Amino acid sequence: MNDQIDSSVPLLKHYEDVGQRSRRVQTMLKVMEEVKQLLAIALPMILTGLMVYGKSMISTMFMGRLGRDALAGGSLSIAVANITGYSVIYGLATGMEAISSQAYGANQLPIIGQTLRRTILILLITAIPISVFWLHVKPVLILCGQEPRVADFAAIHLRACIPTLLLKCFIHPLRIYSRTQHRTLPLMLSAAVALLIHTPINCILQFKLKLGITGIALAVGITDFNLVIVLVLAIRYSGAHRDSWGGWSLQCFKQWGPILKLAVPSCVWVCLEWWWYELMIILAGLFPYRATEAVGTMGVLVQATSLMYIFPSSLSMAVSTRVGNELGANQPCKAKFSSLVALTCSVFTGIGAMIFMMTLRDVWGRAFTSDHTVVALTALALPVVGLCELGNCPQTIACGVLKGSARPKLGAHINLGSFYGVGLPVVGMLCFVMKVGFVGFWYGLLAAQIVCAILMIVTLVNTNWEAEGERARELLGVEEYNQVPHQTWEVVVQP
Repeated sequence: MNDQIDSSVPLLKHYEDVGQRSRRVQTMLKVMEEVKQLLAIALPMILTGLMVYGKSMISTMFMGRLGRDALAGGSLSIAVANITGYSVIYGLATGMEAISSQAYGANQLPIIGQTLRRTILILLITAIPISVFWLHVKPVLILCGQEPRVADFAAIHLRACIPTLLLKCFIHPLRIYSRTQHRTLPLMLSAAVALLIHTPINCILQFKLKLGITGIALAVGITDFNLVIVLVLAIRYSGAHRDSWGGWSLQCFKQWGPILKLAVPSCVWVCLEWWWYELMIILAGLFPYRATEAVGTMGVLVQATSLMYIFPSSLSMAVSTRVGNELGANQPCKAKFSSLVALTCSVFTGIGAMIFMMTLRDVWGRAFTSDHTVVALTALALPVVGLCELGNCPQTIACGVLKGSARPKLGAHINLGSFYGVGLPVVGMLCFVMKVGFVGFWYGLLAAQIVCAILMIVTLVNTNWEAEGERARELLGVEEYNQVPHQTWEVVVQP
């Protein structure tokens, strides 16, 4: 009897090994399927982001050819526009993201259209006081210690940016509306048209009409106007509006409470991070030596970080949509799985971004300006900027998970502590006390990104996903979840 039992042990162990291998294979297949679904959203968003970035880079290059003061003034203007306007509009718009993605997952499509219309109205009302401030910004810049010549260029450019501000009140909500329904073709098509026409418009305004820095800002507005038209037409003919739009009515002016409860903390969250980068440009203008070159270099480096940000932000949008869809469909385990897969992908994204930054350290600055000081400062700072991406990519993806699960207040608290409780004091100490120099700004960012990534990951590890599923039900006001007719494990990008 004992001999028989002993002889069966290897066989039992063999079956156990086979079972373990089978489970590992099944897990890997699920991981690959989730990666496929994330990329189905992220890749089109990356292409869209690259085209939008191309438009921004074209504007910066035209600005750099106008001279050192114009480059510094334009960079300062963009910083002020981001701090006081663009970040606010984008932040408020992201308040509709959780509602829209969860409504799609719960098959409550009319909620998506209602949210879009109300969000557009909220943004347009918000843009009015911002526009008034932009019209009278020059005394404020001089009061803050900016050089008069640079402040003059910045004020001229900022006034011409008001049409762009108003157009963004439509662009951001329409993009979220389309993406949360997995319709990415309208986003790519509109961005492609905008990129194609942006250079000719700049050439006409610069070389034919001689509008200078005003022409650069107006070119962005004209391009964005065409972008809105193409985006609306693409959404219309792709059928993305068919079951969700509903049309305008007086009801659009009611029941703003649920949106504002998410939009306001989302705005604070976005602004805290955006403001950091723009605050660095303003602080560079207070640098004790070569302030003009420091501001210009900041503008060039922000272009580099903006390019790299396209990749983690696209993955962040994808995981936000996936998490929101699964929570809306009452599948919290799938939402958790999607977040873990996306976080793993973010590590490789960060490594790739770091290598890119370090490789191009000696050539990046020359693409934007011929000023030798700006080029040298850019080459000095880019390796540190590359290290920042190791923290930026994971924390950006974690931000997407929090957005998809409708937790903007938590994200705002983490950003406040990381960027302003850690990063800003480090910048002040290194740049203005220890006199480390220009690179001290980026060591401060590195400290902030590391702390932010750690706090975000700890938060996600301790998330109660079953409770998040219940919160999604309460947010949508749905008594019973409907099973989504489109299979949530097989997201397809539809034309």
